[in-house]
Amino acid sequence: MTTTEPQLWNPAGCPVAHIQDVIPGELPAGEHMAIIDRLREASPVYVGDAAGNQYYLLTRMADIRKSYQAGQLFTNAAVTPNDPNPPYRWIPEMLDGKIHTDWRQLLTPLWSPGAVEKIKPKLRQRFAEVLDAIAAKGSCEFVSDVALLFPNVIFMDLMGLPREDADQFQAWEVTILHSERDAPGAAEAQFAAMMEVVGYFSKLIEQRRADPQADMISYVLGAKIDGEPIPTQDVLDFCLLMFMAGLDTVASQLTYNFWHLATNPQDRERLLAEPQLWPSAIEEFLRFYSFVTPSRKLSHDTEVAGCPMKAGQMVMMPLVSANRDPLEFENADKVIIDREINRHLSFGAGPHRCLGSHLAREELLTAMTMWHERIPNYRIVPGTSVPEHGGQMGITSLHLEWDV
Repeated sequence: MTTTEPQLWNPAGCPVAHIQDVIPGELPAGEHMAIIDRLREASPVYVGDAAGNQYYLLTRMADIRKSYQAGQLFTNAAVTPNDPNPPYRWIPEMLDGKIHTDWRQLLTPLWSPGAVEKIKPKLRQRFAEVLDAIAAKGSCEFVSDVALLFPNVIFMDLMGLPREDADQFQAWEVTILHSERDAPGAAEAQFAAMMEVVGYFSKLIEQRRADPQADMISYVLGAKIDGEPIPTQDVLDFCLLMFMAGLDTVASQLTYNFWHLATNPQDRERLLAEPQLWPSAIEEFLRFYSFVTPSRKLSHDTEVAGCPMKAGQMVMMPLVSANRDPLEFENADKVIIDREINRHLSFGAGPHRCLGSHLAREELLTAMTMWHERIPNYRIVPGTSVPEHGGQMGITSLHLEWDV
């Protein structure tokens, strides 16, 4: 804990866990999730400080699920514990009420099972291109060469962007989402990269207004909500969310999946022998390696697990804490690739459940199956570390090698 304790409103005497203790800086892979596991088993709720803002941490599946489903109380007006009054608004994630419902209805056709079915050939084509670039080399840095690249090029396709810009988008993503928060110059570099992303999309929106294409941006620009065209700023806020969420989430999940299989060869060998288990294995990886740590902002005073909370304060609800709760899952602390009952919360719950879950699952299935058809056996390069960053948790680098 910190040496100088901030003043916290804590009439019930809830245990204290400051944000820097819950999700600290770089650690070995898996350690951030282990910290959250230990917190869950000690208490269902904590109070703490996040960059000078009091917040609460929920740890049990029942409380987290109920909070996600209570969208009027646990609002999406802010989504990070250290920023309860953000100057930005990602669409549709940070919307509530009718306007959120309107956007969901507008966007649902883009990620429906039928829409995902139509792009399966493109997913396979793009991942084959990724594999072609590395398979004969016998090694890769998986995060940059595979995990970030694959969803990146799919994002470019969906948004109607040129493939040659993918490297620039990947560089922006790494700077904005994967830089250590306390590193010298990190904040300035993140801001500069975000401004470049804003500038890119601002120009693109104007181009699509003048010359619509068969892509996601043109679809949104051509739509109306309550009979009115969507304002340019709202379209830009939508593009920024697609950039932040669409590129990073599948990449992080893929990296945890491959780290697990590289360090648990018995699971990999079983999947090679029984490929029909891939769908259930992917669901289990989603459960066990849930890296997203969402937060919500309270619209009015409430109480959870005996801890009073005030309107305007943030509540953090780590998905991994819910998904590894032994009160909800038998052998919750083990990866069981043929787990039959797996009602995890990796895509959230309630009105803000992830719109892109069908596409994410298909991207994961495509990558996992195609890789193992071509590179069935691989290992972590001896002598290399597997570091993990905090915030929205993720593995920073994963060096793999295989025989060619």
